[in-house]
Amino acid sequence: MITMVDSSHVERALAILGICAGDTMGSTNGLVSPPGKRPLLSFGVISDVQYADIPDGHSFLGVPRYYRHSIHVLQRAVQKWNSHQNLNFVINFGDIVDGKCPPGQSLDAVKKVNNEFQKINGPVYHLIGNHCLYNLPRDKLLPLLRIPGLNGLAYYDFSPTPEYRIVVLDGYDISAIGWPQGHSKTLQALEFLEKKNPNSDKNSPAGLLGLERRFVMFNGAVGREQLEWLDGTLQDATKLKQKVIVCCHLPLDVVASSQEALLWNYDEVMNVIHQYNCVKACLSGHDHKGGYSVDSHGVHHRSFEAALECPPNTDAYGHIDVYDDRLLLFGTDRIQSTEMCFNP
Repeated sequence: MITMVDSSHVERALAILGICAGDTMGSTNGLVSPPGKRPLLSFGVISDVQYADIPDGHSFLGVPRYYRHSIHVLQRAVQKWNSHQNLNFVINFGDIVDGKCPPGQSLDAVKKVNNEFQKINGPVYHLIGNHCLYNLPRDKLLPLLRIPGLNGLAYYDFSPTPEYRIVVLDGYDISAIGWPQGHSKTLQALEFLEKKNPNSDKNSPAGLLGLERRFVMFNGAVGREQLEWLDGTLQDATKLKQKVIVCCHLPLDVVASSQEALLWNYDEVMNVIHQYNCVKACLSGHDHKGGYSVDSHGVHHRSFEAALECPPNTDAYGHIDVYDDRLLLFGTDRIQSTEMCFNP
């Protein structure tokens, strides 16, 4: 006996698995928007510009870095976003200037990159990264980037449309960088690192195994108060029947990221997120090579490729079209286009 199945039920079943009808994977090149559907909203994305007025160099892993070229990647991104006409806003996922920025030039470098962001025809939402904090302390950085937050903290949320909420986490809430030297959060981070990382250079993961390799000074943690705020925010979103996109400079999933780039307490954050069904995607930067995964609860994780590592005349930016049942990331050059489907 052959039973006819309504195609809408098939699509819904696939969406639960994070797969779109007609696809065999969640990630594709050459994405096509769903026929007859308009996105609920669209926003631009870029991460790890890490501009500095210094010659090209390499990461500690030997990956080439193009410090002066990265601002040109941003400039081309701004032109593309402004020509889009229908973008609601742009999110910068952190690290707008590099830690190798020459002494005394940090403020000017941050202002130079921020001026490019100000040319965008619409709101810009910034996340802070470790390289931002190498250059400027929080009390100078947050006002300059117009990051909302109380007492130097950089987590916040906003609802660009009734159906969705964007939640921005501060991954350096507990951190040895960015806070004053004697601050309680600095001391808490240093004590944590002393227990977790035996190396004299706390930026080195040498000798650390597996997931322990994330316990380095260039990462950080979400503090207890922020975790409680996240829980309350997701409760509120659930009551309002909103879907949530979580943004953090530091990745929250080991499959979408190298172990060395993870948030110290990514597991605690994901335990909160997994208590709810409203979070559909977690977006991040920091890892530079980019990555994508769908976790055991069906939450999509996408870490973005770094603008810093674009050779001349190549790019790494994109925009995301948001629908009730999927996010479509349209990437440019190094950013892989990605289709993220879920149960509406």
